[in-house]
Amino acid sequence: MENKGKFYMTTAIAYTSGKPHIGNTYEIVLADAIARFKRQEGYDVYFQTGTDEHGQKIQEKAESEGITPKEHVDKIAGEVRRIWDMMNASYDSFVRTTDADHEKQVQKIFRKLYDKGDIYKGAYEGMYCTPCESFWTESQLVEGKCPDCGREVKPAKEEAYFFKMSKYADRLIAHINAHPEFIQPVSRKNEMMNNFLLPGLQDLCVSRTSFRWGIPVDFDPKHVVYVWLDALTNYITKIGYDADGDLSGLFQKNWPADLHLIGKDIIRFHTIYWPIFLMALDLPLPKQVFGHPWLLQGNGKMSKSKGNVLYADELVDFFGVDAVRYFILHEMPFDNDGVITWELMVERLNSDLANTLGNLVNRTISMSNKYFGGVVKNSGVTEAVDDDLKQTVTRTAANVRAKMDELRVADAITEVFLLFKRCNKYIDETTPWILAKNEAALPRLETVLYHLVEGISIGATLLKSFMPKTAEEILHQLNAKEIPLEECDSFGHYENGGKVTEQPKILFARLDLEEVLKKVEALHPSAPAEEPQEAPQEDAVIDLPSKEEITFDDFMKMQFQVGEIIECKAVEKSKKLLCSQVKIGSQLKQIVSGIRKHYSPEEMVGKKVMVLVNLKPAKLAGVLSEGMLLCAEDENGELALLTPEKEMPSGAEIC
Repeated sequence: MENKGKFYMTTAIAYTSGKPHIGNTYEIVLADAIARFKRQEGYDVYFQTGTDEHGQKIQEKAESEGITPKEHVDKIAGEVRRIWDMMNASYDSFVRTTDADHEKQVQKIFRKLYDKGDIYKGAYEGMYCTPCESFWTESQLVEGKCPDCGREVKPAKEEAYFFKMSKYADRLIAHINAHPEFIQPVSRKNEMMNNFLLPGLQDLCVSRTSFRWGIPVDFDPKHVVYVWLDALTNYITKIGYDADGDLSGLFQKNWPADLHLIGKDIIRFHTIYWPIFLMALDLPLPKQVFGHPWLLQGNGKMSKSKGNVLYADELVDFFGVDAVRYFILHEMPFDNDGVITWELMVERLNSDLANTLGNLVNRTISMSNKYFGGVVKNSGVTEAVDDDLKQTVTRTAANVRAKMDELRVADAITEVFLLFKRCNKYIDETTPWILAKNEAALPRLETVLYHLVEGISIGATLLKSFMPKTAEEILHQLNAKEIPLEECDSFGHYENGGKVTEQPKILFARLDLEEVLKKVEALHPSAPAEEPQEAPQEDAVIDLPSKEEITFDDFMKMQFQVGEIIECKAVEKSKKLLCSQVKIGSQLKQIVSGIRKHYSPEEMVGKKVMVLVNLKPAKLAGVLSEGMLLCAEDENGELALLTPEKEMPSGAEIC
């Protein structure tokens, strides 16, 4: 295999406030699939992950548990690593920000930036959100709460060190413009440029004095290094960066990173703060930062306070590791949020894994044993239908490579399953059970079964990055060797006269949805129903002055559809406006609405709403709006979004 050079990739390091849920776990599985595929392509991959272990939130969490912060992070870091290993993540390095070598380098980096004049001492007064580890001014708050998470903020005033962000802003803007691949997807790049960089950067607070759980500033020990300067530098400290210039061979080989894989909620820190820190250190910038979307539970962001959290180990107990890997990779779009529910998991397992894949492998092996004692032989008796099968199989590798080059992992998996579906169709087209009844047709039957085994072997090779254990089991049952990726675009690798296993094992057993839901209910009993409230004696009504009558033709000019809000943020220049990304069918529209007083951005995400789709686009507070969300308003000015009474798909017409 040709060595294509190094490929250094990282995940965001998991914050050790608590056990990671399946939404957090998605990132390590996504990263693992990319790393495995890069290895198959011939890259020398170095894959790093780990845990972020400092900050005020950690200190407060430990105090509430009656243990030390170190005891708390040791426990959670162990749990993170257990889950990553359970999901079969093939990482090369696991960093902890409490590692002594990391802490030492953070102190040296802080001093280097201070000596250079990029860090200076000042004082900060503002509102602080502990969960987000972020300071905000009064004007940035939404209804007095954190604009990022919607939680309470507290006034904070303290001496602090600051980083001169504006010094490097123009240089970063120029880099982003010159490297369009740097921030992906493009929507994330536009957000960073328009909402943060172009309006102008404020200097960044990089130390705290109001808590102690952090890395001390060695020349001013009452200060601890602020969590983002500490956490982001893990990408260089763990591979051997030294602020004094004594760089390790591992660092010199791997830096700059080829890919930082992170959640979309921390894109600002990785595409603004991190590149500027690197510029100040005179280091090259990473080649690409990909901000993946969220995995939502039942159309809502997972939150322990909402009680809608799913954990990987619980899902694995029901479905197995590879089924969970398949689901979360397959159901996550490239730049829109994905949804996970127990019902969808069962549906995908039964249809895609048990039927399309498992049944295909079982039938092929069973027929090979029944008709030829397990021997797989190509007798060369071909028909036109064989060419179509071969074309589908041999072009799949190129299709998968193209999708993976763009990090469209869900689309890559779909390409592999299209291959398996084509093999199933081939069975229906060639009817092996009929050929078996005619002795003269047995050579043709041999060729048919050979083609099936070959097609499945190539499919299993392409599946290995996404479902490694399943792929290995398929190849084992077929007694087939893994095919080098660069050779998967040709047909005929399986040994002529090879022999499949005598007794195929079921890869995925079908599940009964009702039985699964009963077990889930036993694990998570529903909250008791609230006491019914007495109905009001008389419904309140509002009479409005009549507007000018319109014709039916006027009404028909308006296009109303159901939209799903997949992302929502406060408009910085306004106290009234929210900016929502609304999925309408296959389209994505940006809609600005004056409902910030009534809904937080967090509440908006996941809602199905009624949208006026063909309203002429306009700019509100400098932000483009491409439609209108429909609301009802009472006599007190309270607003309520209009939502479908029943579950309706995104894009459904309102008529």
